[in-house]
Amino acid sequence: MADAFRNPGPVRYTSGMMNLTYEMTRQLNSYSIYIGEPAHPLFTLKTLKSDPESALRLVRAVSGADNPAVAASYFTRRIGMFTAMQLYALTVYEEVWNGPDDALQFGAAEEYGKLSVSTFLSGGDYVMADEADRTEIVRDLLRNYVKEVSDALRQVSAVPSLTHWENLFGFLLYHLHVLLSDPGTAEEAESVMEILKDARTWEGLAKEPLFAKYLRGSHPSLLLNTTVRTTCCHSKDVPGLMQCGYCPLKR
Repeated sequence: MADAFRNPGPVRYTSGMMNLTYEMTRQLNSYSIYIGEPAHPLFTLKTLKSDPESALRLVRAVSGADNPAVAASYFTRRIGMFTAMQLYALTVYEEVWNGPDDALQFGAAEEYGKLSVSTFLSGGDYVMADEADRTEIVRDLLRNYVKEVSDALRQVSAVPSLTHWENLFGFLLYHLHVLLSDPGTAEEAESVMEILKDARTWEGLAKEPLFAKYLRGSHPSLLLNTTVRTTCCHSKDVPGLMQCGYCPLKR
């Protein structure tokens, strides 16, 4: 995972910027998540859910992936990074970003010399998460940022929902590897991981606990750089990107 800052190009920062530490900002930036409004806005999460066809057309134009299925998976890898960072913040800081769908914006920005779809938090704020509500918070994150996005994109592209879920899981796998290896965060990470594996968490989201199935009873660290995925994310089919390390088609 890249730790370096990614340059989003010109950003119009809001006057009410979130009170984030340098480390939290660095972590967000390393996953193409920025605070403020994009200089080149594309659509919001609210727009994507109501008009996925128009949003996907813009993703195709920015990514260079003309195939709708490839572009849809490209996008859910992007929002998978955001969802993974929400779960990271919940684990490490006991906070999550809370804002309306129209405050989660997506804009065109240059990353490593390539035009990409980046994520921008143009409103809302990071709020403390009550430990008693943690399971419901995790459920809400999975529902709002994965299931509802997957449901919308499946209306306009031939991508199975499992592909979208696995696009999140790859980032989660890395985060859990890091957090479980650190004595300072291991206990909290174990707690969040158990919620993600619990069948009750997945009620109304999927027919089975998908993250537990993804792990197949293994520790996250043992699955790094293995063919843990069962579906292809199509990263290899996006111009300028490479095959991901978890690909079931890996040779």
